[in-house]
Amino acid sequence: MHLTSGLHRSVQKHPDKTATVTGQRRQTFRQLAQRVAQTAGALQALGLQPGDRLSVLAQNSDRMMTLLLAGWWAGLVVNPVNTRWTSAEVAYALRDCAASALAVDDALISVAQAMDALPDLRCKLFMGDTAHGTEVATPAGYQNLEALVQAATAIEDVRSPTDALAAIVYTGGTTGFPKGVMLSHGNFWASLVGRMAEIPNPPHYVTLLTSPLFHVAGLGRMLGQTLVGGTCVTVPVFQPRLVVETMAREGVSDLVIVPSMLQMLLNTEGFSPQHLPRLERILWGAAPITLPLLERGLAAFPQVQFVHAYGMTETAASVSVLQIARDPAFLASQRIRSAGMAGLSSEIRIADALGQEVPPGTPGEILVRGPMVMQGYWGRPEETAKTLQGGWLHTGDVGTMDEGGFLYVVDRIKDMVITGGENVYPAEVENVLSSHPAVAACAVIGVPHEKWGELVHAVVVLQPGTQASDAELSAHCHKRISGFKCPKTYEFRAQLPLTAAGKVLKTELRQSWQSRSVS
Repeated sequence: MHLTSGLHRSVQKHPDKTATVTGQRRQTFRQLAQRVAQTAGALQALGLQPGDRLSVLAQNSDRMMTLLLAGWWAGLVVNPVNTRWTSAEVAYALRDCAASALAVDDALISVAQAMDALPDLRCKLFMGDTAHGTEVATPAGYQNLEALVQAATAIEDVRSPTDALAAIVYTGGTTGFPKGVMLSHGNFWASLVGRMAEIPNPPHYVTLLTSPLFHVAGLGRMLGQTLVGGTCVTVPVFQPRLVVETMAREGVSDLVIVPSMLQMLLNTEGFSPQHLPRLERILWGAAPITLPLLERGLAAFPQVQFVHAYGMTETAASVSVLQIARDPAFLASQRIRSAGMAGLSSEIRIADALGQEVPPGTPGEILVRGPMVMQGYWGRPEETAKTLQGGWLHTGDVGTMDEGGFLYVVDRIKDMVITGGENVYPAEVENVLSSHPAVAACAVIGVPHEKWGELVHAVVVLQPGTQASDAELSAHCHKRISGFKCPKTYEFRAQLPLTAAGKVLKTELRQSWQSRSVS
């Protein structure tokens, strides 16, 4: 199957149903398919051939959705670029994947213009305004994509084979240089079908795409809606008030977020869940949620289904899902803290350092295999072989599995703190810290120590109008976890540094500590 199959299906079944909403712009599935075919014709007229890489640096919008689908329609390999990156980081990705074309919207054009010349880049396209319907002048050196589309002739869908490379999606770059994850049309399809088998995706859903489309969660959600004939509503960035207003206006029923977004939503001044009467489901992933935040969300939205999905870029999104049951027995059980069970397309095991499966309840690395696992890292055969050794994807996550097959994600192996020979998993400490009423958000890292190797250090964001001292937070932790796990030092900040996908940038916190220590 290819990634435009869903669009063909929806045109047949729901031709006049609204496919996309961005600001005041709306288009039906019939209009979307026509525009995709015409945009693909414009790309082909520029000399782009199947297999060429098309990089897209843009915020979420109907225009970005159309361009991604058009890239697949023309047989191209799309490379959606992280919108939080600097010009140097963007240039690195484009150079690494030898992009032939780059499309940029008005919000990111200054980033693109600051890049040095790239020898493989033959076409530079300007997408215009992202949301407001006001056309912006095309910068020098760029071609106006809208004008090219209007002049182009629609082409037939290439209908790429299942094993054809569909996208190169770069990892977040939170450690070292980002790696280009190669995902085929079949990888996305396997992930999509596996997810939909566990989490129904009815065609009446109106989904707000809050996850950026350079992230597999955003891409997967877009493709799921395109397949079933559901509506995608976009906002350029996650701003709580804008999100609430958009959801209320468009009757959004489905929301995919990361925990930090849920927290910001609940903390929005004047917000009430009654503002969102059509909301049916909230799915979260990409980062662990603390139990206090989950409980707060469940209480705020009593009629909403909550679902947790665990996955990664290398698996084209989720490999396990957990549907939160609201019965008291489940809410009181350990399984509310789990990442659920393996999805239809995936097989999961917990293994030791030799790759051997460990007994239930024993911590080890989470290994995954199945048709949704990436083809490899672009241009990195050694890292690909290491990550996919033995036919399993080595995720780099520590986890356990109970006797019922429920997966518990403990933490990232690289984030584990080793203090005095004892392993401390920051997620456990963060969960305890977050249960303090004054704590709005927190992150735990290891910092160097001459005697113990590392010390547990906590970076804390307090709730507005509250106070909490080091001693108070330390006492709170000591009542709930072993002393060696408790933070020895605290740092208070107004906010935590986050990636565009909502994950805490712990490398930035470590660098900040090192800079402070040196100075």
